[in-house]
Formats: sequence, structure tokens, C-alpha cells
Amino acid sequence: MVVGLEESTSKFWEQFFGPNMGYVEEQYELYKQDPEAVEPSIRDIFDQYGSPEWLSKQNNSTNLTTSEVQTTFDVKKLSSAFQLVEAIRRYGHLEADIYPVGRHKDPNSHEIDIAKYGLTEEDLKNIPASWLWDKGSSNVVDGLDVIRTLKKYYTGTITFEYDHVNNDDERKWLFDLIESGNARLELSSEERKEILKRLADVEGFETFLQKTFVGQKRFSIQGLEVMVPMLEKIVEFGTSDKVEDVMMGMAHRGRLSVLAHVLGKPFDKIFSEFHHAANKELIPSEGSRSINYGWTGDVKYHFGAKREVKGTTQVTLANNPSHLEFVNPIVEGFTRAAQDERSERGFPKRDVNKAFCVVIHGDAAFIGEGVVAETLNLSGLPGYSTGGTVHIIANNLLGYTTNREDGRSTRYASDLAKGFEIPIIRVNADDPISCLSAVKIAYEYRKKFNKDFLIDLVGYRRYGHNEMDEPRTTQPKLYQEIDNHPSVTNVFASALEEKGHIKPEEFKQITEDVQNKLRDIYNSMKENDQVDSEPPFMPEVLRNGLDKFETAVDIDTLKALNKGLLDRPAGFSGFKKTEKILNRRENALDEGNKADWGTGEALAYASILKDGIPIRITGQDTERGTFAHRHMVLNDTVTGEKYSPLQGLQQANASFEIRNSPLSEVGVLGFEYGYSIQSPETLVIWEAQFGDFVNVAQVMFDQFISSARAKWDDKSNMVMLLPHGYEGQGPEHSSARLERFLQMSAENNWIVAYPTSSAQLFHLLRRQARLGGRDEARPLIVMTPKSSMIRNERMASAAEEFSEGKFEALKNQPNLKVSNKNAKRLLIGSGKIMVEIDEAIENADQDFSWLRALRLEQIYPFPKKALEEILNKLPNLEEIVWVQEEPKNMGAWDFVDVFLRESLKEGQKLRYIGRPDRSAPAVGLPNVHKYEQSQIIQQAISIEGGN
Repeated sequence: MVVGLEESTSKFWEQFFGPNMGYVEEQYELYKQDPEAVEPSIRDIFDQYGSPEWLSKQNNSTNLTTSEVQTTFDVKKLSSAFQLVEAIRRYGHLEADIYPVGRHKDPNSHEIDIAKYGLTEEDLKNIPASWLWDKGSSNVVDGLDVIRTLKKYYTGTITFEYDHVNNDDERKWLFDLIESGNARLELSSEERKEILKRLADVEGFETFLQKTFVGQKRFSIQGLEVMVPMLEKIVEFGTSDKVEDVMMGMAHRGRLSVLAHVLGKPFDKIFSEFHHAANKELIPSEGSRSINYGWTGDVKYHFGAKREVKGTTQVTLANNPSHLEFVNPIVEGFTRAAQDERSERGFPKRDVNKAFCVVIHGDAAFIGEGVVAETLNLSGLPGYSTGGTVHIIANNLLGYTTNREDGRSTRYASDLAKGFEIPIIRVNADDPISCLSAVKIAYEYRKKFNKDFLIDLVGYRRYGHNEMDEPRTTQPKLYQEIDNHPSVTNVFASALEEKGHIKPEEFKQITEDVQNKLRDIYNSMKENDQVDSEPPFMPEVLRNGLDKFETAVDIDTLKALNKGLLDRPAGFSGFKKTEKILNRRENALDEGNKADWGTGEALAYASILKDGIPIRITGQDTERGTFAHRHMVLNDTVTGEKYSPLQGLQQANASFEIRNSPLSEVGVLGFEYGYSIQSPETLVIWEAQFGDFVNVAQVMFDQFISSARAKWDDKSNMVMLLPHGYEGQGPEHSSARLERFLQMSAENNWIVAYPTSSAQLFHLLRRQARLGGRDEARPLIVMTPKSSMIRNERMASAAEEFSEGKFEALKNQPNLKVSNKNAKRLLIGSGKIMVEIDEAIENADQDFSWLRALRLEQIYPFPKKALEEILNKLPNLEEIVWVQEEPKNMGAWDFVDVFLRESLKEGQKLRYIGRPDRSAPAVGLPNVHKYEQSQIIQQAISIEGGN
């Protein structure tokens, strides 16, 4: 008997009941005495599964003898019938009617042919139904009835795969739902007509766009129109359950229809975005509901929207560029933020019933884009779980022009989900009732088990990848079939006519009404004779400086917070070495002492929590810190329980959540960005283990974090901590690629900083927390120190630096006497190299009155005004020298060059000191690195200062 190795023994023996249990028991007794005495197919069962499970429970249900069973039918037939029943459950999907077009004959579909098992219909008729199946109704009499019924359940227009789900309760719930015949909805005639009207609305909208705005891209939903009523049904379920937020994410296909029908975006607003309509520029009619956009805008099929339903539920569709699946973790972050209550100290209190999310995937993208797997992996993790996501694959059988055989190594696009034990329904997009049934099952499963569920909605794409694309060039055979295939609206209307639910003239009237409504809206729109020629600018509020935010904290408060961070719960047994390190912080704020980087960071968080601002910080190894400086989560050496001093801090007036993330960058960064958008009052922080790990998440920076405000008016004050600095450890992990962030810096889209003291970090983080929820909000990118700098005493700050002042974007080099009159060179640099120059100056036995040095602590926005004020005080300045440890084509040089050059006065020159242009960020040999670093520093502080 061939049964999958993954099939559990327990599950297998559950298939036996009634008279066949007695027969199996007697056969097992024979098997124990002499295995050869048992018929081979039965012997195979015992070889693989051992003793019948119920024997140990003494739960026999029959006393039939072997001879009594054998007088009715052949023993081998029973064994084969069992195999067939199980095969239908496991392989029924291979013969399911789930393809409206383009059906492929699966080579394994013979798995559920009765002939494969040596059976005939007559054989099955001779087996009582109750011997094979305990779910049958009164009209299921024999084995043939059982097989036909199960095939109906597993091979129709809706089919199931759940054998990979290991949880018995979940599997049994699905099993009972399917085999009780309750998986498919029973709808009234009126409900069916409502579905037809909705499908007509969707198809009519797309048809109107096609005819009115000829040749314009819209990435239509045609071929998957049923997705709109499916989404509406999910929203309806959520509204009925008083869910506060339904979050949605999707790429561009079908987006306009979803915006119009699910999110309620006004039709005239959508029409107005199709510029250059027939001889007129369009603006929405008066009273049309506005939707917020950024100042640069985006193409119409990238925008999201929000809608309130029945005053209780807000539906949000996230903005999303054409980078397909990258919105997935962002929407998950939205959802987690909507579920969390952050007003009290400790971890946020989460209610998974307050919000849930729906993510719509492309079939080629679901299996092809790695961010999908990263996001699925978040679903069961304590720091990222959202209580279950409903996934829908909008399956149009193609990836642009690529066939499925060339696009994936798996049978189905959905197979990736099996690795995460997500149940899968595949459903034919031409059967709206099956599609809505799938939605109901997915919603109920999520609600009951708080786990993800996936619907593979199998349809097609009526046109090419976009409406300007010709698909018949690359898929002529498939599109010949599509061209001759009626739309789902017509298919469903024909079915309703056939069953007497509607009359032919009703459907005609429905479609005419849709077109008349859209035409009236279009004709009522105003013509706009004046097209704006000047591009819009960023809001004035972003032009204002950041100096207005006060960030100092009085010394008594700081000391009380510092003391509170050293408190432990009664009986807590901390790791002695760690506690010894932390206890050194106790007197850090006393006169004559200094607070190191770790202390400054902890005090920043503690003071922010005291102000009532929640904090969420995640990243790889963030609890301890990559360089073992943070220790914000302590482990009891006896019980193994965890304790975070910032969660136990008595003065805290908001939640503090810190989590070690999975080994993920793009997924986790997207999640945290989404969290910051949904919860603008929270200071959300993501830390890279090493700065160059952001390479993997480049799309999140390029398409979302850097430009979302300008494109879509999404506001975020998220913080990214990126360890950066050259320590002679080779090209990997040296650089956080500072230059990439500076290249994208414009329109005050974010802040790029490179602080060189614990007090500077303290004020920077406190300022960023104050930005939350304000129009001035913007992300913060911080180059943070690594092991060589993080405990360097030159990075530590005295108490008064925390209790006075604020973050300084341009800071005097410490320990260098300022002599404006004598200064001939102004040396400017950022970060670690300036700390090393400080040490070199202190150790040098020479006069540096000719040198003035500044640390550029905030590179963007560049503090040009502050620099010019200093330059005006240097009458004898001959040159400005920029110094950096990164290669010339990296780091900040190419960015600051323009600002510094503009600041030069007549007779002054600008020079660069640092490594030459390189392809790799750093050399691989420690001794070469050390030599180069020494040369850079010596040139910077040498009065000759070679080029």
C-alpha cells in the first residue's frame, strides 16, 4: 500500500471504523503470529503503521469474524477502496475543475482513477458506505456513492490541500467542513442576483475604461472580476464582527476596480486621472470625495485609499509601486500596529480581533519573489504575528509573457505556502459561489485558529500584461481560448437563467444600467482648460528647521531613570558578567564620570517612555546588540525567563517592545515601516546587524521609505540604526553604504546622521520621537558605531551634555582649541574618522592653532547656514578639506562636495582626503587597512596635507 511518508499513524488509523475495525483486529492477530499468513496489501499496512491505534485504547466496535467479512467481498478490494478514498482527499485537486481556460492535464491525475486500484464500480457497490466513510447522508449507500460524493467535494470548482497542516485540530476542522458537505455556500435567488449585479458593475467599469481611454494602461481585473465581490464579502464579515481595521495590500492588476468598488474611490476621481481623454482634461465634479496624495504624485494604479464602513470598520488599501510583493510585510506591519494597545508600560497588549489583513498576490510573483517567503515566515513569530492573514493569489496563469513552466519549479503557484503549513483552497474564478465559499472558509479559519489561509483564485488575463501589450505574440494558443471564452458575468448570468433565477432581459437591463451610470458620471465632469505647468513643491512645514524641538532632560530625572534601569524583579537571577557591566552605569551621571554609548541610548529610550511615547525596536540580535552593548533583555540564569528593564521601568508611561528579528531584512524592515505608518505616535526603530545588510532591503528604501511622503503623503518617523565604520575586517560589514542614502536625499525626505557621542545620540533619538504624528515627521537613518568605537571613551558624554542643549548638526571637534584668526584649514568629516583624528591630535606634540575642525553630525539636511556662520568667522582660511575613511566614490564626499564648493570664498580651495575610488568598500588585509587609515589621518592633521 502506497501512502505518503508524511501521513501520521494516528491519522491513518482514524480512517477505520465500524465492521472493518473488527476485521483489521483479527488480521493483526494473524500478522503477529505469521506475517506471511496475511494478504500482502494488509501486511503492508501493518509493516508501515504497526498496531491499530484503537487496540491500546480497548475501543473495539464490532465482533465480526474474518469469515463473515470474507463472505461479503474480497479482502483486497477493501484495502484498495481505502487507498482510493485517501487518494481522493490527497490528490483530488489534480482533477479539479479549477481552470476556466488553459487547463493542463496533470500526469498524476490517474491517482484517483478506480482502475488504478484494481476496482470496478461493481466492487465498490458491494462495500457498505459506512465501512469506508462515516460522514455520508442517507442517500450514500455503498462505496461507489462514497467515491462519487468525495470526488464532488474534492474535484469540483473548489478544491483543497490541507494534508501538510500538522495541527490535528485544524486539519479535523477542515476535514469535517469539507466532508460534511458544508464547504459550499447555499445562496438564495436574491443573493445570486446581487452577485451578478456586482460582477456586472466590475466588468462594466473595466469595459467603460477600455472604450473611453483607449490605449491607456490600467492593468485590468478582467478574467478575475470575482475578486471584487470576494473582497467585499471579507469586509462584510469583518464589519459584522466589529473589526476596527481591514488592511489590504495588492500590486497593480485589478487595483482600479478594487479602489472603485471596495474602497469607494469616486469614479470621477479615477476618470480624472486618465489624462488626455477625448479632447478634454478632466477634473472631478464638485463634492467628489478627495483622496490625499503627495506633491509629486504617482500613476493611478499605484495609489491606495481608505474607507470607513458602517462607522465601525476602516478599510485601508496600501499604496504600492510596481515592485509587486514588497507591500506584503508593510500591510502586516499596519495590522500589528492596529492590534496593539501601547498606552501602558511593558509589552503592548494585543487584540488580534481588532484588525486583520488581506494580501493579494500575483501567481508568478508569489513563488518568484523572496519577500513573500520572508513575510510568510513572520506569520508565526511572536514579534510579528498578526493573528492570521487571508492570502489570495490572483492567478492569471502568466507572469508578463512567461509561461508557468518557465516561471516556477512547483506544480502550483501556491506551493510555497505548504512549507508554512498554510491551508490552500484552489477555486475556479468562473464560479462565483465557490469563490465566495472559499472566502468564508478562509475568514472562519483565520478567526478560529488565528493563522494564515490561502486562496488560489484561478482565472486568466483578458488582455496583455497591460492594455498596450499584445499577448498573442507569446501565448497565441492560450489567447485563442481566452478570446472565445465568455466573461464570468456572462457565465454566471447563463447559469442563473438556466436555473430560473433571472430572465434574459434582466441581465441585459443590468449591463445597460451600469454603462448609463458611468456615462452620466463622465459627461457631468468639468473640463479643465488650465493644466498646471509648474510642478508642486513639498509642504512648507518640511522646509522649517528641526531646532525648535527641545530634547534636554533635567539631571534629577535622568538619574532617577538610570537608577530604575538597574532595578530587577524579586528573585531574578541575572547573568553575573552582564549585570557587572550594567552596574557600571550606576554612577555614569555623577560629576567627573561619563555615560557611554549604551548608557546614552538606554537613557534616551527611558526618557521617551516617560514622555508617554511608545517604542518598538527590532532587528537581528537587537535585544543584546550585535556588539554586546545594549543588553535590553536579560535572561534569568535559573528559570530562563526574560526581563527588560525598560518594560519594568516605573516611570514609563507607554509600552516598550523589543524583539530579535528573524534573519530577514526586506521583510522585517517593511513590517516596521508599515507599523510606523499606522502608528505615527510610536517611535519605531529597526537595527541592521551590520549596516551593509540594508543592501537586501534596498527596494524598501528606494520605493517606500525615501519617497512615500512625496508620492502618497505617507508619513513616517521610523529610525534605522546602521552600524558603519572601517575596522580592518575586510569589505563586508565595513560600510552601511552611506552614499546610497545621500544620493536619494531630497525634499527633506529623511534625516541622515552620523553622531559621535552618546549625548548626540540621546538628543537625536529624542528629537525623532517628538516628530511622531506631526507634519514635520520624516524617517531617520543613523550610522552607528561598531565594536572599535562603541566603548571608546571619546564617544562618552558628561551629564550636562544630556541635561542641556540639543542635537548639533555641526559640532566643533572636541579637544581642539578654536583659533578663528589663525585657522588656515577647515577640516570637516563625519563619524569614526573624526574620533580617530581627535586621538591623533591629542597624542601629537605640535601646535594646531592653524587648524579648525568640525564634525558633520547631520549630513542631510545639510546644515549649510551653520557652516556659513562659522566660515564668516575665519578671515585667513585658505582651504576647506573634507576627510573620510570610505573610498572617494563612496561615503559622503560626492554629496557634500556641492555644499562645500558653494561655500568657498575667493582664493579658497576645496580638497578631499581619503581613500581613492574603489569597487569594493574596503581592503581585505588588516595591515593594509591600518596603513591607509594612518595615512588619511596624518594627511588631515599635517600642515603640509598632501593630496
